[in-house]
Amino acid sequence: MPGNDIVLHKFQIIHESILIILDRFKVVKNPDDFMLTPDGVMRLDSIAIRLQSIGESIKKIYKYRPELLKNYNEINWQEIIKFRDFISHNYEIINPEVVFNTCKNELPVLKTTIEKIIKENF
Repeated sequence: MPGNDIVLHKFQIIHESILIILDRFKVVKNPDDFMLTPDGVMRLDSIAIRLQSIGESIKKIYKYRPELLKNYNEINWQEIIKFRDFISHNYEIINPEVVFNTCKNELPVLKTTIEKIIKENF
């Protein structure tokens, strides 16, 4: 089982990825913005890979330290893991609207929860 320092590092990586996504997402006003220009497509790609990375880190934490995540039920951790798997295996059919809604509605809550986990456990 990984030590606390490794698990903390995973949470820090998740937090950093969230901040990067939120910064890149600032100029996106609707899901179509991801598809109308080459820059929009590049933005979608870069955000999707960060979402995949977040899911991968959560998947590893869940495998070795599930109790850390289960104490924070405001987040559906399994859905994040499933979304990671979807991005990894079905990238060519990612729905820009799902990515848009994830960034707009879910990431701010995840950011707050990750900060809370770090503060309360490390």
